[in-house]
Amino acid sequence: MKPYLFLMTFLFSLTISAQDLETFFSKTNTFLEAHVSNGKVSYSDIYKDQSALDELLEIAQGVSVDASDAKNYQAFWINAYNISVIKGIIDNYPTKSPLDNNGFFDKTTYSLGGKKITLNDIEHKLLRAKFKDARFHFVLVCGAIGCPPLISEAYMPETLDTQLETQTKKALNGSFLKVNTKKKRVQASEIMKWYKEDFTMNGITEIDFINKYRIEKIPDNFKLSYFTYDWSLNKQ
Repeated sequence: MKPYLFLMTFLFSLTISAQDLETFFSKTNTFLEAHVSNGKVSYSDIYKDQSALDELLEIAQGVSVDASDAKNYQAFWINAYNISVIKGIIDNYPTKSPLDNNGFFDKTTYSLGGKKITLNDIEHKLLRAKFKDARFHFVLVCGAIGCPPLISEAYMPETLDTQLETQTKKALNGSFLKVNTKKKRVQASEIMKWYKEDFTMNGITEIDFINKYRIEKIPDNFKLSYFTYDWSLNKQ
């Protein structure tokens, strides 16, 4: 009986975890639809009523998902990062920038996926280190205007690759680049400077990476530099 009981308990725990994950995705979607517009977050409204945010984080705490289940894992941790950034802003509200709060990215911990973890750990250890996908930089939203825009929907496992592609294309055909054709110069977001190794994997150049997603390609002879990151809060 004991092996049977163990198996049944294990299967039951998997079922509960799967339900938690589905609930997390669904409620994250509802939350973002209600509080995000044009990439900006209604922090003042969330601050007034934090119940939905707290419920989301409570659900996220109980989720269990393994990196071998790549799409569920990536979608969970991208959403968990973005929701935790909002929580960090709300816990310090009102604030003008995430950088105004000491340890915002590297010291403040959140209970997510059975772990006590910082925002930096999610980005660098759970996502970048495991999957080597530069597109993460266009969906992890740090709470600043210089970040990629937060979308008003959850990242879902079944649509994740399309969402990653879409957000990367929007960024590299939009505000992440400033192109001066006359001067043969292109300026990129400092994200491309800070994480150069992610954009030059497998021997490609940064301009090669950019041109994978650009409609108007950047000539190879253009000089690449970086414009200053805007750390002011991405509030509505």
